Amino acid sequence: MATFLLRNATLIDGTGNAPIHDAAVLVDGETISWAGPAAAIPTTSAGAVTIDVGGNTICPGFFDCHVHFSLPGPNGSPLEMAMRPASYRHFELIQRLRTTLENGVTTARDLMGIDAGVRDAVAAGLIEGPRLLVAINLLSQSCGHADFHLPCGPDLTPLVGGYLVDSVAAARKRARELIREGADVIKVASSGGVASPHDDPTWLGMRRKMIAAIVEEGQNYGGRRVAAHAQGLAGIRAAVDAGVHSIEHGYALDDELCHQMVAQGTFLVPTLLETMTPVTATPAGAAKSAKWHALSHESIARAASAGVKIAVGTDAGLNPDHGSNLKELGLLVRFGGLTPMQAIVAGTRTSAQLCGVDDALGTVEAGKTADLVVVRGNPLDDIDSVGDPDNILMVIKDGRTVGNRGGFATA
Repeated sequence: MATFLLRNATLIDGTGNAPIHDAAVLVDGETISWAGPAAAIPTTSAGAVTIDVGGNTICPGFFDCHVHFSLPGPNGSPLEMAMRPASYRHFELIQRLRTTLENGVTTARDLMGIDAGVRDAVAAGLIEGPRLLVAINLLSQSCGHADFHLPCGPDLTPLVGGYLVDSVAAARKRARELIREGADVIKVASSGGVASPHDDPTWLGMRRKMIAAIVEEGQNYGGRRVAAHAQGLAGIRAAVDAGVHSIEHGYALDDELCHQMVAQGTFLVPTLLETMTPVTATPAGAAKSAKWHALSHESIARAASAGVKIAVGTDAGLNPDHGSNLKELGLLVRFGGLTPMQAIVAGTRTSAQLCGVDDALGTVEAGKTADLVVVRGNPLDDIDSVGDPDNILMVIKDGRTVGNRGGFATA
């Protein structure tokens, strides 16, 4: 693979340090070999292909830690999915992966719906997409968030990626099966949800003993991490007490739980982008979304103020459209009170820490994998600009250009 030098740039390296103006990044194959001020470019850059990025900003490749590539977002529904052959849905999936990558997300954690084969196909270069971590299923009890038995008879649970377990023994067994099937992370539903047909976010979902059993299995089988769909207070408390690694959504977080999460090192993935689109499939769903989405905006501010580690996730595929992922950064500033720099760190280094890949990803530093995004202008001046795909000028993954809207020429 080529050695190339990105120069004439501002560098925001994902560490939270001040930007470096008139910066350069040297890439050797799949690896960043040097990054810093242009005045200190090493002699090892001699002979490297030079890419002038026009004074724009280089950031690390961004993460989305909560996506559903199998779901259509605003362009369809599970019922419409059921009317399509599986082969057709696979081609839709390929398009969603490519769009997400080209819009600046180089690593994504899919928390329900795709299997390890999709992850491996991306890794092998058979299809273009973000580097993937997969959960395969969402585990809940009957009548819980993953139960998509419809009153008219059809059971859409397997189609959307749900799996029902109703005892500690069943939870342990399914956790081990998922690990055997290649899951990188295990997802549970410890509360009801806004979009699910049978419950409410206030309802307690999977009980603490079941979640703790899954956490134990994950730890004992390769250190797999556990993510919890947890919206209502009871569900968040059960998941945090059971030792999960991340709370997804966290709409009803209170001060006590925030402090407990800080003490335990539990991450929050607030998925604010999902809250910007009301659920309108039923009047009950619309009422639920109006109430709980408003609560979520208060919760993220509370968590950020308490020092909870915040990673970026969007629920893309549920309500948000695939490829709109980086709009989340502006929402973290608007509702969470994060600074633009803190939002970028949340979407890079902190997300890499949550996913357990921060040794190789999440910052622009020598020795790290060359995942880089060139953003138009300076995103610290307008963080919302990152959420506009037109401003994602270049995307590099594993040292290879996978998107070049900026039309940057090599010399």
